[in-house]
Amino acid sequence: MKNIAIYPGTFDPITFGHIDVIKKALKLVDKIVVAVSDGNNKQYLFSSDERLDIIKNALFKDLNFDKKRIKIITFKSLTTDLCKKNNSKVILRGLRAVSDFEYEFQLAGMNRKLNNNIETIFLMSDVENQIISSKFVKEIISLGGDVKKFTTKSTIKSLKEKYD
Repeated sequence: MKNIAIYPGTFDPITFGHIDVIKKALKLVDKIVVAVSDGNNKQYLFSSDERLDIIKNALFKDLNFDKKRIKIITFKSLTTDLCKKNNSKVILRGLRAVSDFEYEFQLAGMNRKLNNNIETIFLMSDVENQIISSKFVKEIISLGGDVKKFTTKSTIKSLKEKYD
């Protein structure tokens, strides 16, 4: 049986912080489902289809990740339902700083109450990427700043197209 992990998030856009979590998780599980949230309670810069394409380009074209080990999808359901649908007992979550922990701890607890067969694994990105957030990347590029230390070339291209 394969160990499959669900990595849910908005990925608006994907950053090197997200990518670090994926790299580290690939050492622990056989397959990762990168699940792009299409929830209605957030304002996104990119549509879910655009985010899907951006992630595919970043992971498979820019970084040459193994397509057999990563699946990229969109979802509108509970993460625990997504786990059940994909035969996963693991939810991956990235932690950047202590400030993330309280929210992530509560989220993991709620997911555990919804399905006690699912474990949440917290992974931290490398130190140089812990400060990166999609929000800051969007703000920097909107003000004409350089974000090449924060995300991939194809993602930067997509961001520039949105802000030009």
